[in-house]
Amino acid sequence: MPVYDPPIADMRFVLHELLADEQLQALPGNEDFLPDVLNAVLEEAGKFCAGVLQPLNATGDAQACRLENGVVRTPDGFKQAYEAFAAAGWTGLAADTAYGGQGLPATIDGLFTEMLCSSNLSFAMYPGLSFGAYKLIRRHASEAQKRIWLEPLVEGRWSGTMCLTEPQCGTDLGLINTRATPAGDGTYVINGAKCFISAGEHDLTENIVHLVLARTEGAPAGTKGLSVFLVPKFLINADGSLGARNGVRCGSIEHKMGINASATCALNFDDARAFLIGELHQGMRAMFTMMNGARIAVAVHGLGISEAAYQGAVAYARERRQGRALDGAQSPQEAADVILVHPDVRRMLLSMRSQIEGARALVAWVASRYTHSQQNPDPRTRREADDFVSLMTPVIKAYCTDMGSEITNLGVQIYGGHGYIREHGMEQFVRDARICQIYEGTNGVQAMDLVGRKLTAHTGRYLRSFFQPVSAFLETRAGRAELAEFIEPLSEAFTKLQKATAWIAANALRNPNEAGAGASDYLRLFAMVAIAYLWARTAEIAILRKGEKFYRAKLNTARFFMQRVLPQSGALFACIVAGGESIEAFDDEDF
Repeated sequence: MPVYDPPIADMRFVLHELLADEQLQALPGNEDFLPDVLNAVLEEAGKFCAGVLQPLNATGDAQACRLENGVVRTPDGFKQAYEAFAAAGWTGLAADTAYGGQGLPATIDGLFTEMLCSSNLSFAMYPGLSFGAYKLIRRHASEAQKRIWLEPLVEGRWSGTMCLTEPQCGTDLGLINTRATPAGDGTYVINGAKCFISAGEHDLTENIVHLVLARTEGAPAGTKGLSVFLVPKFLINADGSLGARNGVRCGSIEHKMGINASATCALNFDDARAFLIGELHQGMRAMFTMMNGARIAVAVHGLGISEAAYQGAVAYARERRQGRALDGAQSPQEAADVILVHPDVRRMLLSMRSQIEGARALVAWVASRYTHSQQNPDPRTRREADDFVSLMTPVIKAYCTDMGSEITNLGVQIYGGHGYIREHGMEQFVRDARICQIYEGTNGVQAMDLVGRKLTAHTGRYLRSFFQPVSAFLETRAGRAELAEFIEPLSEAFTKLQKATAWIAANALRNPNEAGAGASDYLRLFAMVAIAYLWARTAEIAILRKGEKFYRAKLNTARFFMQRVLPQSGALFACIVAGGESIEAFDDEDF
């Protein structure tokens, strides 16, 4: 079975060295979060994930959730683990202290979420959705609503969901049919059906808070007519206790390829009592608070499961003996050498490692900027940070989840036939990772969001939040011989990204399909340049301490990324500027 050792040392490096200039401790409310405090949080989180959640991962996959008389039962051990999770305060790690949370920065929450996903992605879904519901209610609900709903969510007594998808609509939410009718007392009655609702019904919490997109009578067509409603599983009495069961039921649970211990439900709303959150017909604006946060979280899903697959692959490569090293036996006393000596196995492992550590740095950078967008007292800095988060959200969602699928498959490849069977746990990672490229907006949708919205927003203002720091870094490091092997490939790839950006902007005006044809390649190119930038910064730090094992490994991993991964940027650029003619000219009937 796979083992999991939380990568605390690398997390500390990213937090305290690579992103030191983010100065999170200087932000209002963060004064007490000194490095020792944050390190202790990460250490304790790692112990819980490795000691409690990881051992439940394989059994949860094997048992799956089951629907019994309208109630979803989670696999053995999940309820006890969740109770311990909530009792330890992990459900409120990044929530406001005003509602019983601990108020830690989003960067720490992201690193914690990575450990959750590495150890047990199915389990991570439950508190992750609850935190998303908390953020939507906190931002858009009335003060009276906040007093009722937030504290139980933060405490983990209640959980939350996001109810968007219906059988006839996923990405195109303008097709939603679920109806909300005024009840005459300020509340609404919801009727309709939702599908693919993660954590829609389960036995972990005493109540579930559903956030539902629905349409009122006479509302404008499309997404402009949608409103968001809060629909609890149990209604709440005046004294705060649980009241009658509401008119929302689980009709079935999906039998899925992966994340089998996460209850994915079809929900039926039959005269369910509901409470409007925010204003009528502003549901999409409110729901994007939850959706954008969820997209960043899903990026972490891909990152976390990649780390688990990498660790499993390294452990196997150290012990599995097959063949001899090409330059002579490394263990002549044994019948064969360990497969770690073979160049192709090392290539796969370093491909995994260099992308994982680069993605960890990128996700943490986005999370740090998010913290500034929420807490920095300077309005201009808040806006610049928000621009960066808006720009990079589709990039990290798509890249990290594509990476998750690729890396878990590499993990199986390193195991060979043993990776294909269940007892080693590697094939579960492949199955669990696959959904991450689909939910919270498919990766093709993320690519179109990047080229169709983010590139053009405010006449390119979002782009400047990334292009300017990279340009400044390259200018100030030009000519430094010790950095040349990192600066030169970064500069070359960055130039390709700039040219690709200009090409898409110019050709999309002539034919919008040109943007669509190159969108996915452009997003991946963008992500690779961003990661190369962070690897160059990492190398600059590591060079000063390359005599130490940790920093020597960092430097060598950075070198591998620049030499063996980043050259893909040339092929991506060629695909983008080739245009979409070969795509559009193909006859429909020939598919």
